[in-house]
Amino acid sequence: MKKISVLFLGLAVAAFSCNKSAEKGSASSGQPSGRIVYVNTDTLLNNYEYYKDVVKEFENKRFSLENELQRRGQSFQNEVALFQRRIQAGGMTQEQAQTTQLQLQKKEQDIMLYRDNAANNLGVEQAKKTDELLNNIQEYLKNYNKSDSYDMVIGYSKGGGVLYAKEDLDITQEVLKGLNEEYSKNKGKIKADSTSKK
Repeated sequence: MKKISVLFLGLAVAAFSCNKSAEKGSASSGQPSGRIVYVNTDTLLNNYEYYKDVVKEFENKRFSLENELQRRGQSFQNEVALFQRRIQAGGMTQEQAQTTQLQLQKKEQDIMLYRDNAANNLGVEQAKKTDELLNNIQEYLKNYNKSDSYDMVIGYSKGGGVLYAKEDLDITQEVLKGLNEEYSKNKGKIKADSTSKK
């Protein structure tokens, strides 16, 4: 999940440009056109339900993967211990011992390959979710700015690229409320789509 946080906090440095109309003197909200506002990305991460669900989903997947690897590793260790006991007891011929040893080496390689593939797949899936998260936010901000009130919405985080911003430029709570409402409305649809793709 650190990748998602790091990429998401990249919003603090990257600016999101909305369609602007330089000729427009003021917007329907009474704010002048060309105004730059910000979203506190730390607050957004801590309170955006979609992000929290994604974090929980990947924690569960990681936990399942660790359990599966532990189960496979324990099973392998038991086979190795049995093999060693049989050799010590003289219950195997030289040829049987070599064959069993090759089989055990293959099993060990399979476990390592499974671990690497599963970790890679998890990383790819995590990158997709990060991209989806950023796209959701950008699309929401485009719709949010339909009245063309702002030329730019930047991401702000403590210790990020923006060192100071006036509080009246902060639209975090409005954006967060809208994102959570949109996610809540589409949550059932998203689950249905993801289960139908499997």
